[in-house]
Amino acid sequence: MSEPLPPPGETPPVEGSTAEAHRERPDGGVWEHPRVWLYLITVGCLLVVAFFLVRVITL
Repeated sequence: MSEPLPPPGETPPVEGSTAEAHRERPDGGVWEHPRVWLYLITVGCLLVVAFFLVRVITL
């Protein structure tokens, strides 16, 4: 008779493995790297400020 399949979500036993199954950390999605978003927002703000500074200087 064959060995029964493990339930979904569990790690099957592996020959020679000393580690137990562990829960995976959930994916953070778009919030995984908040510094990237902060950088993009800062660059966008600086572009808007630069646009208006150029408009004021060229009057």
